[in-house]
Amino acid sequence: MSGFEILHRLRDRGSKTPVLALTARIDIEDRVHALDTGADDYLAKPFDFRELEARCRALLRRPSVQAAGVLRFGDLVIDSAARQVSLAGQRIDLPKREYSLLEILLAGMNRAVSKAEIANKLFAFDDDAAPNAIEVYIARLRRKLEGSPLRIETQRGTGYLLKAVEDADADAAPRD
Repeated sequence: MSGFEILHRLRDRGSKTPVLALTARIDIEDRVHALDTGADDYLAKPFDFRELEARCRALLRRPSVQAAGVLRFGDLVIDSAARQVSLAGQRIDLPKREYSLLEILLAGMNRAVSKAEIANKLFAFDDDAAPNAIEVYIARLRRKLEGSPLRIETQRGTGYLLKAVEDADADAAPRD
């Protein structure tokens, strides 16, 4: 079975999985066919791994890749399709960067996410980000999540860990 056939079957089943066609075929007809069949991007050999990594990051940033659904942690509701968060029925206002930070931490739930990883995803091409910007966004997000079953812990020398606690009121462990 060819890569084109696999891609065609994948798209026929409704899969939204991002596809980067990586091939030795360089003809424009092959590129057009792959993209028309459902590939999201196309890269011909030989290639530089930095370009491959950049293209993968670009594909993963697309909104269609982000899970569309509702996550519930007790009375905290995160609607990723609407990019809204509510706690006990009250909407929590999260500006774009704070919401993106929450998504980054959710994707790494129960594992420490390094500051470098957060910076790469949160600021991407924004060279003007202040050195302490991540700490500021973490502090703001912690305040807004108070009373929820989610906790952001600082893992010294490693990064930040988002975890769900069973009883949000009983958890009095320091978060800093």
